[in-house]
Amino acid sequence: MVLYRRNYVPGGSFFFTVTLRDRRVDTLVREIDGLRAAFVRTMAARPFTLDAMVVLPDHLHAVMTLPDGDTDYSGRWRAIKSEFVRGLRKRGRAIAENARGEAMLWQTRFWEHTLRDEDDLRRHVDYIHFNPVKHGLVKRPTDWPHSSIHRYIADGRLLADWGTDKIGHGP
Repeated sequence: MVLYRRNYVPGGSFFFTVTLRDRRVDTLVREIDGLRAAFVRTMAARPFTLDAMVVLPDHLHAVMTLPDGDTDYSGRWRAIKSEFVRGLRKRGRAIAENARGEAMLWQTRFWEHTLRDEDDLRRHVDYIHFNPVKHGLVKRPTDWPHSSIHRYIADGRLLADWGTDKIGHGP
């Protein structure tokens, strides 16, 4: 068995990639309202700040900051994944299960990176916002509806043409 080493920093900020088991499906965008509800329910029970996020058809990227003294991002991802599966089942979606009765929708684990400083944070937020273009889903980052780029533009942190021919950070 592989030993995963996680960097648990109390109150830290982390970049995550979370992926569906079947990379050929579009479940995350097709069921975006259910995914949003899973995040809302989890955030209400176990607060955290969602600094940036993009949801693609088969995976998502997020930057999460935990409350001071808290290190449990793994529990939050477990809760988000479980809430999403429960919601799908409530809406009548059939979800394959393994021999132990566990849903086979999500990959078992996730990838995480501890953000070291403001520059590291900015580079990962930029990666998140440009990801739909990288995957050939849209020509401009603002064309993708399931991205925090729209909040960043509304807040003045990015210019509306960010990610086109020049990267336009707000004031």
